[in-house]
Amino acid sequence: MNGATYHCTSRVVDRQHVFGDVERDTFVEYMRMYERLCGLDVRTFCVMTNHFHILVHVPLRPEILPTNEELVALVRASLGKKDADKLDGWFRKWAELNDLLSIEKERERWFRNMWSLSEFMKMLKQRFAQWFNGSRPERREGALWSSRFHSVLTEDGEALQAQAMYIDLNPVRAGMVGDPKDYRWSGYGEACAGVEAAQAGLMQVARASDPTRGQPQWTDVSANAAPPTIPLVLSLDPALRMPPDPHFELLSWYRDQLFGIGVEIVDADGNIIRHGCSEAEFQEMAAAGGCLPLPALLRQRVRSFTLGGVLGKAPYVQRIFEAHRTSFAKKRTIGPRSIHSLDQNCPLRTARAYPKQPSG
Repeated sequence: MNGATYHCTSRVVDRQHVFGDVERDTFVEYMRMYERLCGLDVRTFCVMTNHFHILVHVPLRPEILPTNEELVALVRASLGKKDADKLDGWFRKWAELNDLLSIEKERERWFRNMWSLSEFMKMLKQRFAQWFNGSRPERREGALWSSRFHSVLTEDGEALQAQAMYIDLNPVRAGMVGDPKDYRWSGYGEACAGVEAAQAGLMQVARASDPTRGQPQWTDVSANAAPPTIPLVLSLDPALRMPPDPHFELLSWYRDQLFGIGVEIVDADGNIIRHGCSEAEFQEMAAAGGCLPLPALLRQRVRSFTLGGVLGKAPYVQRIFEAHRTSFAKKRTIGPRSIHSLDQNCPLRTARAYPKQPSG
């Protein structure tokens, strides 16, 4: 086990649409700050006007913990110079006094916040709520968030990719943009804008089902030629081709998945770019209880992706179900549940279904 990935969501109290551009920019800034501090990896995210989605990988706590110097450097890179200098000052003072107990207590105080989903979400939501309330002209008081947060444990591979695409398509489902690249408060939008952290997250998503996807490969078009031992970046030899940019290749692959093979794509003038079922047809199928292919389903609001508890293939969901048997009804014997309106040829299942569906 190298950790776990969760899809986390939380809404504003009373579902008020209170997040404008500044609020969403600030939320993303805090998210990245605590991502670094906690040692987590945000795969993708989307901040809407009254809620957010974060797909985050939580590594296991390492056996060898950071040194004092490394901890101070981490605090400086995430929280800033003031907090780092204060921590460094305490370490130096205690070292002079040979007070090893105080050093270890302080180290553990910081480490308790790291490699923890609960602490990450707690610090992020509290810090943003404090900023938000303080930034209002009327000095807003009271709770900002309607509840703690919801999380869905997500299996690597197809489940991870489906969950990421569901998140990045949020502004499309809400009618805010026609193309997810135009929404800058999302992982895909940031990646298209060149933000390295967002690109790194989506590269992990793209490689979840194929670790070699997007790996740079030097290719010699001449017959039976051995590959060069050194990348010939400035080579004038026309027989050698530069490797494709992995960011571009992976983002291109991810974009193809976002748009989906079953979706009709039209340009601004209404001309069909890719033939397929229209949004109206998808809505009609869903209303009639028909099953949708995964690319179409990701454009609908499906509660299983946010409240399903666990998302993955049937064997994975069953293992989680058995490991946490006491969290489910006593009469229940099978863990996996079908996703409402999803084509049953798709292997994805959840631990809870909305609305209730038979196991399978």
